[in-house]
Amino acid sequence: MNVTKRTEAWVREQLSNEATGHDWYHIERVTRSARAMAEQEQADIFIVEMAALMHDIADDKVVASEEVGLRMIKDWLVTNEVNEEQIKHIVEIIQSISFSKGRSLHSLEAEIVQDADRLDAIGAIGIARTFQYAGSKGTQCMTLCFRSERT
Repeated sequence: MNVTKRTEAWVREQLSNEATGHDWYHIERVTRSARAMAEQEQADIFIVEMAALMHDIADDKVVASEEVGLRMIKDWLVTNEVNEEQIKHIVEIIQSISFSKGRSLHSLEAEIVQDADRLDAIGAIGIARTFQYAGSKGTQCMTLCFRSERT
């Protein structure tokens, strides 16, 4: 089994109980979209797939500590004999694509993974994931999100 297939299985296991909308099905959709874009744009498909697969493992909406999540990712990549340059690129993508962090993107591969992730946040799936995230956090999000601002 190649490293990409092993990573798919590992991420699926890591996110098996995820209830915020950042679950395996989200990862699968993002990875599929990112792969298609990478092929079209002639980007490094291995880097794109690995970053897309692991992009939520260190997300603060999913884990208590981004640092712990990043350490898990790096350890996984080292254990699976991914070279240091590739590890650096994958981790840089994961750290830069978050909408809330507003960081600059430094590669075509980062742009692709970010676009794929954002595409999964729009339309009917995006709306469903918003409700799922709000429900998982026990918030009054819908009241806050749709409250009229009229005075």
